[in-house]
Amino acid sequence: MKGLTALLLLLVATAPAVAGEVRAPATFLSPDLRALQGDPSRHPGWLWIDTGEALWRAAPAGGRPSCQGCHGDITGMRGVATRYPQVAQTGDLLNLEGRIETCRSSHQQAPALGYESEALLSLTAAVALQSRSLPVSVATDGPAARFVAEGRRLYTLRQGQLNLSCAQCHDENVGRRLRGDVISSGVGTGFPAYRLEWNTMGSLHRRLRACSLGVRATQFPLGAPEYLALELYLAARAKGLPVETPGIRR
Repeated sequence: MKGLTALLLLLVATAPAVAGEVRAPATFLSPDLRALQGDPSRHPGWLWIDTGEALWRAAPAGGRPSCQGCHGDITGMRGVATRYPQVAQTGDLLNLEGRIETCRSSHQQAPALGYESEALLSLTAAVALQSRSLPVSVATDGPAARFVAEGRRLYTLRQGQLNLSCAQCHDENVGRRLRGDVISSGVGTGFPAYRLEWNTMGSLHRRLRACSLGVRATQFPLGAPEYLALELYLAARAKGLPVETPGIRR
């Protein structure tokens, strides 16, 4: 374990850190990836956007209303993604995926699509796209405050066999290189994102699970309360940064 920790620290320390405030994920991309993220004609994530827009217009089986039947054209969702995760009237913390699933069960009487399903990734990406370039503006006070505090605790908690926290990479070593990647500020403004390593779209929770695996820590289920609280804290850190969905990640 000491050897693994030493290797990780060596890799992290191979380039100078970049000090300063939390920065948008796009600023850490290579010029080629940044150009790809901004070009819908070449960005593979737009295949999921097309699917999501079709799902928005289509009614679930049984003649139930479509998303468009209740909300109108998907362009009316502009600004919605900037406010998630948020606390629902039930007191539960919901991210955008959770809100879509709740709408399906409560208003469409349709079965859940399931975390990381192609359909849910597509719908989430299509809705989030409408807020692209708008600043993140999640609520962090009132009923959200306890979730933000829990997310902050998890962000700074040393975990796993490598005994590392999120903050040690994404605060203390931001801008340095690790295994060919530049360590970003660790915010989720581009998700769902197309990750070249995955060769597909994936959610922020999939990425969080990969981080947990990387430090040899417990991987929580997709949609777990721990990841929801962490997602809200990351969004709080990203306040004022633009939504980039669908992002491109290495």
